[in-house]
Amino acid sequence: MPRLRPRLSRLLAPAMVPLLLAGCGNDYEVGDVSLGLFTTKDIKIESLSDPKIPGVTCHLSNVEADLDLADPSDSSLACRQTGPITPAMLADIDASASGELLYRRSKSVLFKSLKVRRIFDADNQTLLYLIYSTKESSGSFKHALSSVPLWNTQAWQTPAGE
Repeated sequence: MPRLRPRLSRLLAPAMVPLLLAGCGNDYEVGDVSLGLFTTKDIKIESLSDPKIPGVTCHLSNVEADLDLADPSDSSLACRQTGPITPAMLADIDASASGELLYRRSKSVLFKSLKVRRIFDADNQTLLYLIYSTKESSGSFKHALSSVPLWNTQAWQTPAGE
């Protein structure tokens, strides 16, 4: 029986590498708040720069449970303009209704992840950033939304109806 564990860990290790690398990229931790002395759960706050629109920075927070097999699904997101946004940047983004995946982080051993998508609302000249969990929790999929208006940026275009 003692030889089963090393064998099992050798089998699982290659499968875990993509999960560990899924959150790598242009994000970094800016805050770590403990939820108490007798818990292994912390609120992690990360900064995420939009790779195609560097003039937008998002801050996301979520709970990490160090000794659990899955982290809670609750999360929060706030995105703001922190630099120029140009028409050339907008020309390079996915303008489909489902938008573009910017961030992915594994939140459990089995298939639960936290994702951030950018969606462009051309009619209202607004960038929408959606954070969501890919696994149902307490009867719903947890999600939050933040928006960055293009008003007063170089990328602003007067909507066709005006």
